[in-house]
Amino acid sequence: MSKTITEIRSMARSHTKTAINTLVGVMRSPKATHAARVSAANAILDRGWGKAPLALQNGEDGALELIHRIERVIVHPDEHDEEQVDE
Repeated sequence: MSKTITEIRSMARSHTKTAINTLVGVMRSPKATHAARVSAANAILDRGWGKAPLALQNGEDGALELIHRIERVIVHPDEHDEEQVDE
């Protein structure tokens, strides 16, 4: 019988302490590669503090331009501009 998403999530969460201890062990291990240690450290920080926010680009076709275009369409749908959105 297949497990529901809730059951799978619950099973995975029951191993949280062991998983964190494993990550800490890798992070502290002098035998682990630098890449493995950094990866473990990042995983620990992400779980404890959340992922760092990504910077928005402000340039031609950047994220802020896209947000501006979406806002313009939602807030002022009847206003037409000279600029055409690529489809």
